[in-house]
Amino acid sequence: MSLLIDGYNLLHVTAIFGKGTGPGGFQRSREAFLRFLAASIPEDERKQTTIVFDANDAPPGLPHTLNHDEMLVRYAADYPDADTLIEELIQQHDSPRRLLVVSSDHRIQRAARRRRAKFTDSEPWFNNLVKQRDQRRDNQSQQLPEKPVGNQNAAEIDYWVNEFKTEETTNLEDLGKKKRPSPPNNPSQDYDNPFPPGYGEDLLQ
Repeated sequence: MSLLIDGYNLLHVTAIFGKGTGPGGFQRSREAFLRFLAASIPEDERKQTTIVFDANDAPPGLPHTLNHDEMLVRYAADYPDADTLIEELIQQHDSPRRLLVVSSDHRIQRAARRRRAKFTDSEPWFNNLVKQRDQRRDNQSQQLPEKPVGNQNAAEIDYWVNEFKTEETTNLEDLGKKKRPSPPNNPSQDYDNPFPPGYGEDLLQ
């Protein structure tokens, strides 16, 4: 399902705000907000997510459209406000019944209803998103193997060695596996004697 988010409407219910006021503070808030969404929305859904912001407080030189972790971010630079751009995106969507609009703005909800798209208020959607993210993290932590304790058998030791193997240790292992060159087939050469043949004979004479 495609996801269309009213950026500032959702941002205000998350309480994610950068330090300071003015364009710099808004920019930090947007960046933190986008990082939060990227970490919370599943990867396959991020590819179908569009977030729309008003352009009044956009940083200078920012493109009207950009990509953030596979999410499409739009600034309503050529529109009176973000609502107008969101209404246009709803109207142009080729499968509105597979579209979910996240905004508490009644104007946007009416536009979604006219196209029979799904819509939800920002606050309950945000709360549900946080809940789903926490559940995924809990499931992932439960699937991780426990830290080894006590005596380990050979298979368990091999498992943990592979888990913590680094590129450097792998290179060292490969180097150790290389065969040393065989000595030349010369029976007269004694490899236990560090001196060449005939060395010191003049002293015996």
